[in-house]
Amino acid sequence: MNAAIAQVVGLVQGYGREPVIEGLDLGVPSGVTGLLGPNGAGKTTLLRTLSTLLPPRDGRLVLFGQEIRTERDARRARRRIGALPQDFGYYPAFSVEDFVHYCAWLREVPKRARGDATRRALAAVGLEDRARERMKVLSGGMLRRAGIAAAIVGAPSLVLLDEPTVGLDPAQRLDFRRLIRSLAREGTAVVLSTHLVEDVQAVCDGVTVLSEGRVRYRGTPGRLAGEAVWGAAGDTPLERGYMSVLGEREGV
Repeated sequence: MNAAIAQVVGLVQGYGREPVIEGLDLGVPSGVTGLLGPNGAGKTTLLRTLSTLLPPRDGRLVLFGQEIRTERDARRARRRIGALPQDFGYYPAFSVEDFVHYCAWLREVPKRARGDATRRALAAVGLEDRARERMKVLSGGMLRRAGIAAAIVGAPSLVLLDEPTVGLDPAQRLDFRRLIRSLAREGTAVVLSTHLVEDVQAVCDGVTVLSEGRVRYRGTPGRLAGEAVWGAAGDTPLERGYMSVLGEREGV
């Protein structure tokens, strides 16, 4: 198994008084790791922690072999992290190209490389012909594709995607899967948090199922399908395996 590019050890995380994640150990190797779980399972909280936006309440965060102890450590790590949250902010008057170029600047992509990096990212998501359009006029699917471009611009080592295919039509989802496979071939570590089990089946090397901030399953999609028990809800073997590790059955 590949060495972990990102790792949390004994992670405790949450908002207010109640922890969302308590005592989580998880490593993210190169390739594509799927993150499944019901709403409130802790998936977004984990991604925010891995992106360094949310410092651990307790436990350790290790990125690229370096424990993140200080804000200086976090700033250094962010140069190698691309992230797409469920809801991302942007200046409406920015063009698509301006937006992605700005995200490259935030990640400290070298000035001489930003233009080419921006163009490659836009081409990867099929938005090169929309480069000069304003962000405010894009459809929901195009906004999502612009967000994916911003996450991958400058070839980060760790890419964190939270529900990236929401709003994409079937053809665009197929294009997205091809893009993720290409990132994995280049040695990037991708964490794909989604409710769409078919996306996990199509592109993920490994999958982790979270529930109530704890790991219920960690392994391959094939093995997860094999976890299915009689009477489990779902239309595919993988869906039935996923529902089985959550303890969900038809009619319950």
